[in-house]
Amino acid sequence: MFQIKTFNAIAPEGLQRLEEANYAINQSEQPEGILLRSQKLHDYDFPESVLGVARAGAGTNNIPVEACTEKGIVVFNTPGANANAVKELVVASLLLSVRPIIQGAQWVQTLSGHNVEEQAEANKSQFAGTELEGKKLGIIGLGSIGAMVANDAYRLGMEVVGYDPYVSVDTAWTISRRVKRANDIAEVFSTCDFITVHVPLMENTRGLIGAAEISKMKPTTKIFNFSRKEIVDTDAILQALQENRLAGYTTDFADEQLLHNEKVLVLPHLGASTEEAEVNCAKMAARTLKKFLEFGTIKRSVNFPTVEMAFRSPYRITIINRNVPNMLGQISSIIAESGINIDNMLNRGRDDYAYTLVDVDSEDKDLLQALAGKLRDNENIIRVRVIQNQEAGY
Repeated sequence: MFQIKTFNAIAPEGLQRLEEANYAINQSEQPEGILLRSQKLHDYDFPESVLGVARAGAGTNNIPVEACTEKGIVVFNTPGANANAVKELVVASLLLSVRPIIQGAQWVQTLSGHNVEEQAEANKSQFAGTELEGKKLGIIGLGSIGAMVANDAYRLGMEVVGYDPYVSVDTAWTISRRVKRANDIAEVFSTCDFITVHVPLMENTRGLIGAAEISKMKPTTKIFNFSRKEIVDTDAILQALQENRLAGYTTDFADEQLLHNEKVLVLPHLGASTEEAEVNCAKMAARTLKKFLEFGTIKRSVNFPTVEMAFRSPYRITIINRNVPNMLGQISSIIAESGINIDNMLNRGRDDYAYTLVDVDSEDKDLLQALAGKLRDNENIIRVRVIQNQEAGY
């Protein structure tokens, strides 16, 4: 029985993936797994029992990832599960940036009298806008969301150019061949009428768009930020807007400095706020955590490598260790000294840490637990688990 602790409301469709026969939800303060959405865990005292944390969402800034890594806690996210929701909001915001739809609708509500229709017709010119067709959209970051925005913007008749030096092969296949790839981010800054960013917040993306980047843009350019607040320099945006060196800014992250500015549209972090996105994220988070707890496999982790291997032996040993030389040799030697044969083995490293799956032919649980204790005695091994293969009937 695995104990799971949830923070925030997790969609029932996700929790249903954790069947009652094997999982207890919020019944213990010593959980093996944690499911959450936006709850900040930086001040949370993680019990030693915690093996994995799964966030129903893409960003993990609310989780102390580095501290979790040092404790051997695997952190998962759900990239792509809310991509369609964010994409639709970006497309809607593009339309709102060229057509004063909100302003027009609010103005109509102020009308009165029997000739409302005539008043609207006579004054509608004050809400005339422009069209997206034929305009150039620059997309920085061609992950799940960026790729979907690129394809839909092209279908709207826009010229689309994308920049992402790290785009995956899988994502590349989903992008229309009519979307131009920029070799230099400066091309996006200098040539595009609209620029939208879809990159994760990291040290090299913090302040990605600042004063220097804005100085390369046309004064008619409009910027859209649906990634993370810190990726765009707010002070630089406001100064450029005031000096008419930028035409507009739309962001999904509330900031007091940006309020009450007619050139700025601030949304209350609505990107993934759809029923469908919350369900998709919850399902993916629960499924990923379930596979990790039951089989030891890692997929969609932000701090450990992807490690998946068919489980056909009676038991599996999982090992999290520091990525130092000869660790595989040490692990193999300790197992051999215990008189246990290795059926299959897979090791992957990521930065300073590594993860190893070892399938063994022994069915002696006591012997395997003793082996786990010997492995833990190694100063470079952080966490060891012994997992019984339930599916094979052992």
